[in-house]
Amino acid sequence: MRTDPIAWTSEQFSKHYIADYKPYNFVDGEGVRCSIYVSGCPFACKGCYNKVAQNFAYGKPYSNELEDRIIEDLRADYCQGMTLLGGEPFLNTGVTIRLSKRIREEFGNQKDIWSWTGYTWEELMSGTEDKQMLLSYLDVVVDGRFELEKKDLGLAFRGSSNQQIIDVQKSLKTGKCVLWQDGHYL
Repeated sequence: MRTDPIAWTSEQFSKHYIADYKPYNFVDGEGVRCSIYVSGCPFACKGCYNKVAQNFAYGKPYSNELEDRIIEDLRADYCQGMTLLGGEPFLNTGVTIRLSKRIREEFGNQKDIWSWTGYTWEELMSGTEDKQMLLSYLDVVVDGRFELEKKDLGLAFRGSSNQQIIDVQKSLKTGKCVLWQDGHYL
């Protein structure tokens, strides 16, 4: 297997497993959110906060029942949106694209979709077609591998200072990386 993350594919890795699902939390993005943690991440960052989810066979298979529950949970007026975490959402696109597409079909842009990824924006832009498709559904991406030596607990929505919070739709429109809230976040 190639060691180049750009060449990694969901088909190579994903078993369509979910490590966890948490409705109505306050830490995985702006506002009240539903969060799904997909299983599997080959980046294996030193100091990863969710090391158990690095295993692609951890947890349980994604199901229609779970997807229906997520959609029902998102119907709550106070719920701002969905967050895709992991593991690595961009190497579990069989799950993350399916769910993101359904959210857009059910809610349009009334609910936002955030994702954390070990990929950098540049890697995603050079990535496979499924990575590009997942980006098309997302509003915000927190990019980049966690770097323990750059860890900073004072950062908003990031674990290390190398990571960026990206406005995906503006970035796709302009063809360049545009930071969420123009970079005016703590």
